[in-house]
Amino acid sequence: MPSSVANEGYQFQRANSRNQQSSSCPSRSASGSPAAVTPPSCDDVVDEALAELQLQSQQQKQMIHSAKGRSGWQIKSSKLAFNTHNRIRNIVESLKIKPNPEKPMIPLSIGDPTTFGNLKAADETMKAVLHSLESGKFNGYAHTQGHEASRQAVAQYSAHQRPEGAIETSDVVLCSGCSSALEYCILALADRGQNVLIPRPGFCLYHTLAEGLDIEVRYYDLLPDQQWRADLVQLESLIDENTAALLINNPSNPCGSVFDEKHLRQLIDICERHYLPIIADEIYEHFVFPGSKHLAVSSLTREVPVLSCGGLTKRFLVPGWRMGWIIVHDRKQRLGNAVIGLKNMCGRILGSNTIIQGALPEILAKTPQSYFDGVIQVLYSNASLAYKMLKQVRGLNPVMPNGAMYMMIGVSIERFPAFKDDTHFVQELVNEQSVFCLPGSCFEYPGYVRIVLTVPLAMIEEACVRIAEFCERHYKKEDSSRSFIEHGLLDEEELGF
Repeated sequence: MPSSVANEGYQFQRANSRNQQSSSCPSRSASGSPAAVTPPSCDDVVDEALAELQLQSQQQKQMIHSAKGRSGWQIKSSKLAFNTHNRIRNIVESLKIKPNPEKPMIPLSIGDPTTFGNLKAADETMKAVLHSLESGKFNGYAHTQGHEASRQAVAQYSAHQRPEGAIETSDVVLCSGCSSALEYCILALADRGQNVLIPRPGFCLYHTLAEGLDIEVRYYDLLPDQQWRADLVQLESLIDENTAALLINNPSNPCGSVFDEKHLRQLIDICERHYLPIIADEIYEHFVFPGSKHLAVSSLTREVPVLSCGGLTKRFLVPGWRMGWIIVHDRKQRLGNAVIGLKNMCGRILGSNTIIQGALPEILAKTPQSYFDGVIQVLYSNASLAYKMLKQVRGLNPVMPNGAMYMMIGVSIERFPAFKDDTHFVQELVNEQSVFCLPGSCFEYPGYVRIVLTVPLAMIEEACVRIAEFCERHYKKEDSSRSFIEHGLLDEEELGF
């Protein structure tokens, strides 16, 4: 209660008490002697009135607190923040790791291609940023979708995604990395209570982006014995009236698979039958090994709308620059107001890094093909070496990748009784051999481990030797047959080098 109101109430009560006092004070007879009955004293009446006033004030305060529902500090996390989890971080932080001090650590878990220093951005890429900075033209805000010249450069760079016609500048949205692009697409298409279909095994960020908003994630299976193609029957069984989109990651993290045209058309056919848009995570579209070819999903359909997510991150080896983009492919105008929603999302952070935007036209036009070819050769050589070495190790079943920068390796955990699961296997591999892989559980696919292929060749070779030693030590032998760890394992002629 405001103090002025309280004071007024107090004064009113006080005046009332005085009036009562004048009328209720002991009367005297004409002779001046007091009456026979002695009433309460004036002070008692005033005290009672004050006590009642204090009681009313306390009750009113309690009512105010009760109405507001607060009786003290009760700060809580928002539901979105509290329900946002990074599965890789949660699993890795639960491991009880103490690397072997006698062996230097080899982290085959890190998806940052710049970590080891053997893969660096091209000189042309670096100079483009310097020119952007020195020009002084890109220190202010840009259009929330990005500078027009930068978006035009992306449209020209990505022309292969729409071979029958030009990509318009208005079809391009610049984002803060490909992760931001994926978030915008999921939030633009899916609402609370709806579901999105994502691959298993798959990049755990898809789940992270959806779960906090009560968007259900439904996993469609990839089949390791079929070069990680999708299980089409199982995928289609997941679709219902609340399915908002199909997410295709091609080439794949963590599998390194590259879908051929036939399989992509099968996926497109499912989407066309069920009126589903496609979110295409194509950040690795140019990371394809000899013998394979990447086809953009959007290049194969005019009927199904596609939101293609890409960026500088991996191909140009600058993940920290946070430059990604979305290209909207909607020839039949079927996305409706979802395109408006997608562009509205850009206003949440007022656009991406403008210095890198200013450098985009030069980066995309002047970085030579020879640079990209050199990076692919490093990844392919590492993949070939790791595959040839690890396929000889009992209890392991590596799947040779066709692109990206990862390899999945099956672990027959029943042959390693000392370990409960793939997570335990990884933990003890670190503790004994100081080699750190990611368990398949990080990608919703237990029984496998993932290694990165971006490390120097000598390091990948040493890592495979240690993995082989670890497996040989813990493998449950059925007989006393020869060891699979032999001098010939690393023979250059046998490995084809």
